[in-house]
Amino acid sequence: MAAAAVALPPVEEIRADSYVGFDTITQQIEHKLLKRGFQFNIIVVGQTGLGKSTLINTIFASHLMDSKGRFAADEPVRQTTEIQAVSHVIAENGVKLRLNIVDTPGYGDQINNEGCWDPIIKYIKDQHSAYLRKELTAMRDRYIQDTRIHCCLYFINPTGHSLRPIDVIVMKKLSEVVNVVPVIAKADSLTIEERDRFKAMIREEMVHHSIRLYPFDTEDTDEEEVQLNESIREIIPFAVVGSESNVIIDGKAVRGRKNRWGVVNVEDATHCEFVHLRNFLTRSHLQDLIETTAQIHYEAFRSKQLLALKEGVNQRPAGDR
Repeated sequence: MAAAAVALPPVEEIRADSYVGFDTITQQIEHKLLKRGFQFNIIVVGQTGLGKSTLINTIFASHLMDSKGRFAADEPVRQTTEIQAVSHVIAENGVKLRLNIVDTPGYGDQINNEGCWDPIIKYIKDQHSAYLRKELTAMRDRYIQDTRIHCCLYFINPTGHSLRPIDVIVMKKLSEVVNVVPVIAKADSLTIEERDRFKAMIREEMVHHSIRLYPFDTEDTDEEEVQLNESIREIIPFAVVGSESNVIIDGKAVRGRKNRWGVVNVEDATHCEFVHLRNFLTRSHLQDLIETTAQIHYEAFRSKQLLALKEGVNQRPAGDR
């Protein structure tokens, strides 16, 4: 006979007669997290010569990656020939961030580009696999080193025309395994009108090809976050300019670059959308990028792997189990 359900009394908020101190729990959590530091892993993907290293260095205001740019016009373009990961610890106001940056070979430069995205997809999945192995170990580490990719900055060539077919394929495949954030590189090669038309065209193509880009809204997303995400989606793809050099504007040194129309101030939102991208990556969505990787992309990978493992065990003869 089933037991009768017991009605629980309503939970009341009771105010203590004197100060107890449990409201300091947020400070305790913050103290522990600050001691341990934070981890953020980012991969950069795109055609050779779009300034991927320069933009990363500009975002984090540090020289983290060596630029592959030419020092003279007659020099050949230097290329990344294999996937390379570099790690740095950067600190700001007592907060330590271990930043892993993964550089990938420029793709789309060859006559036959079929499957050029496979090594990138494999690398991302390998990080999921490595984390899963550590997670399933009987004597696992207290804190598992997290090399899962939290964000993929996808660089789009500022042609002003439609996306290349290879861009559509690669972004669609990447969006299945990682948070993809598209950027139009070297946006100062376009006028403001050309840039706006190009951005609108890209957004239409992404919708047409069902490319699911970050940020996502979930059932846990509150109204304020929904509005913030919507404002971000109205900007994407970010039209950006990166620069590690200073230029003088109105007697003041700012990060920027000169082009045929004048001087571009990287930090000026009327010149490019670098500030919006930086704020998005570091000030508003960094933690959400980490959580989305764990809760959506890694969880999908984990479930698929464990189901395959279970099916493999069930198909073995009973005596071998």
